[in-house]
Amino acid sequence: MRPLVIAIDAGHGGQDPGARGANGSREKNITLQIARELARQVNATPGLKAYLTRDTDVFIPLTRRYQLAREHKADLFVSIHADSFTSPEASGSSVFVLSQRGASSQAARWLAKQENEADLVGGVRLQDKDDTLASVLLDLSQSATQKASESMADQVLGGLKRLGKTHKNHIERANFVVLRSPDVPSMLVETAFISNPAEERKLNDPGHQSQLARAILDGVTSYFTRQPPPGTLYAARADAAGGAYGGGSP
Repeated sequence: MRPLVIAIDAGHGGQDPGARGANGSREKNITLQIARELARQVNATPGLKAYLTRDTDVFIPLTRRYQLAREHKADLFVSIHADSFTSPEASGSSVFVLSQRGASSQAARWLAKQENEADLVGGVRLQDKDDTLASVLLDLSQSATQKASESMADQVLGGLKRLGKTHKNHIERANFVVLRSPDVPSMLVETAFISNPAEERKLNDPGHQSQLARAILDGVTSYFTRQPPPGTLYAARADAAGGAYGGGSP
């Protein structure tokens, strides 16, 4: 049985420090600490395997981040960030998925020949297909990926709600570059507001970092328990339980 690969992306890094907290915390350091803790918990979970896009203080271009997830055959891509706002009162965590507008603009790029040359999308090579067929295949792949992204993000937001305050009561949509993979379900988690002094203190607390990682992981495992991809431990468990959840990953 193959492990489910969770690609964990620590936002910012290197010459890109991200947001700065009132007490001088740098987003790039906090995101790396949380990403490492999440990877530790993922690797301690039977049936799951973590892949970190960065494990040191280095800069990685945004498009390269989701490309790395695809190259490592990730089943999920989670980008970790810390929010910031002009008012120190803004608070709470958020979970984002790609907007429909972002998905359609990326589809146009994927259909440009030079971007297709060496790429499989959803396990299908687009280069040797005519434009109409390639467009249909890409649309099918994106629709399934978007649906899975939203379902997983909803589960992760539920985990974060159990931990504490969320900024909004629902998942949000934005055209983040790192979320543009056409065949890897992707989400971006704003763990808290680094610009809020009380939340900045929490973000630097290893105990809270561990709780954040657990909340994200709980959402991920909850989704895969309900939608177990074939050939994985989660699918074997569902079969052993008599198919209680119904299998098949989008």
